[in-house]
Amino acid sequence: MKTAILGIKSPLKVRRVGLGCWGMVGAYQPVPEKKDMIRFTRKAVEQGATFLDTAEVYGPYTSEEIIGEALEGIRDQVVIATKFGFNIQNGQSVGLDSRPETIRKAVEGSLRRLKTDHIDLLYQHRADPKVPAEEVAGAVSRLVEEGKVLHWGMSEVSVRTIRKAHAVLPLTAIQNEYSLWLRDAEKEYLPVLEELGIGLVCFSPLGRGYLTGKIPYDTEFNKNDVRSDMPRFEKPEALEANRKIVEFVQKWAKEKGCTPAQFALAWLIAQRPWIVPIPGTTKQNRLEENLASDQVTFTDEEMQKINKELDRIQIVGARYNAQQESLLEK
Repeated sequence: MKTAILGIKSPLKVRRVGLGCWGMVGAYQPVPEKKDMIRFTRKAVEQGATFLDTAEVYGPYTSEEIIGEALEGIRDQVVIATKFGFNIQNGQSVGLDSRPETIRKAVEGSLRRLKTDHIDLLYQHRADPKVPAEEVAGAVSRLVEEGKVLHWGMSEVSVRTIRKAHAVLPLTAIQNEYSLWLRDAEKEYLPVLEELGIGLVCFSPLGRGYLTGKIPYDTEFNKNDVRSDMPRFEKPEALEANRKIVEFVQKWAKEKGCTPAQFALAWLIAQRPWIVPIPGTTKQNRLEENLASDQVTFTDEEMQKINKELDRIQIVGARYNAQQESLLEK
C-alpha cells in the first residue's frame, strides 16, 4: 500500500487512493439501502480503504451516519475527512453558511454521526462570501485546540483565499476536481500548493465515470443523477465530442496492462507525490480495481508522451451549470 503525506506544516499520512462517499447516498444512482452501504464501507476498510471522504451535506447527514456505523470498533484504522459550509434546513441545503457558530454546530453534529471524538481532516466545503477566510480559519483553529479537529482544508476556493487561510492556520489539503479531462488545477493550484506545502485531494478523478468508458454516448441520465444537468453530460454532442479522451485512456490502459480507471488514477498520482484521488464507488469489484491503481507506474518518457498527446485533445462542455458555478469562488 503506497501512501502520501498531505501538508508540510500539519502533515497527514494517507493512502495514495481514497474512497469518496457521496455515491453512497445516491449521487449517481437510486439511493442504495443504508444497511448495504454500512456493510460495503466495513468491507472496504477490510480491503484496504483507509482514507474515507464524506460531508454533512451528503444526504444530508446519511453518509456520515453510514461511516459512523461501519467503523465501530475499527475507527483507529481509518482517516476520516468530512466537510462543513452549507446551511441545512429541514433536510435540505438552502445556501452557504460558514459563520463560526455554524462551523461549531456542524462539527458537533459530524462527530456525533461519525461516532468519534475527532475529525482527521475537516474541509470548508465551499467559500462563504459573507465570512472572511481568516474568520473561518480562526473558528477551525479553536476546534483544533480542543482536539476535535486534527487537520483542516478547503474545497473549490481561490488562490487568494488559500493564502489568507493558510496564514492563520496551516492548511493540510485543498480538495478540488482534477482529472485527465479537467486540468485547470495544473496552472491555477499546483504551483501555489507546492510553494505552501499543501496537499491536493482530487474528487471526480474518473470524470464522474466518463473516463472509464462505461457511459454510452447516447446516455440520458435520470433527473436524480447529478450529471443530468451538467453540460458535459446533458448535451449528447458533448458526450460524442469527448469520445477522443475515452479512446486515449483506453489505448494507454491497454499499453500499461491495466483498466481505464486504473490508468486515469495512476496518471493523477504520478503528477505529484502529494496528490491523492478519491474515486467514489459502491461496488466491491470497483473498489478493488481503484485501490490497485497505485501499483501502476510510468517512466519519465511515458509521462512526457502521455501528456503531449493529452495536450492535443480538446474537451467540449463546461463541467458545471450556471447555478453550480455560482457556488465556486473565483
